Amino acid sequence: MNKTETQTEKAGATENTVPPATIDAASLTPERFEELKERAAKAGEHWDRLLRTTADFDNFKKRAARERTEAIQFANASLLQKLLPVMDSFEMALAAAQTAKDAQSASLQAGITMVQSQLKGILAEAGLDEIDATGKTFDPALHEAVSQKETNELPEGQVVQQIRRGYKLRERLLRPAAVVVAKRAAAK
Repeated sequence: MNKTETQTEKAGATENTVPPATIDAASLTPERFEELKERAAKAGEHWDRLLRTTADFDNFKKRAARERTEAIQFANASLLQKLLPVMDSFEMALAAAQTAKDAQSASLQAGITMVQSQLKGILAEAGLDEIDATGKTFDPALHEAVSQKETNELPEGQVVQQIRRGYKLRERLLRPAAVVVAKRAAAK
């Protein structure tokens, strides 16, 4: 079979197809009219259903993409939460090394500082942000008040001391900062 025969067969196939039904006024009986109205109503219902299904599918695709993006962004959250006590331990080790003032403690302090800064850099690349609460107004969304301290030096509700540093993974809170909040001193 050559190329021209194939084209002729295709052309013949389109010529032999039945054209869509045309409606002439003479053949439109009341029964036929009712049938056409029912078919038009069904077609309208199917069209509405198609539009709703298409919109639902588009919403599903957007939601799935958003969930996938969030899963990628926050996949390391549990690992980072496990590393937060290590960061606390580094801070305590630095505080202990700073209290001793001999030559050995100075080199130990330098080593701890280097390791801590490397770890902080890696965690920052992963999206971990420290919450520094010292001197800021108490925010229950970011801070956990562990106690209050009576003072007239700071306004009420301001953080007096940060006991434990808080952390966020991008915009999600991993651990609130544990703080001591200022309270007005009782009048004597």
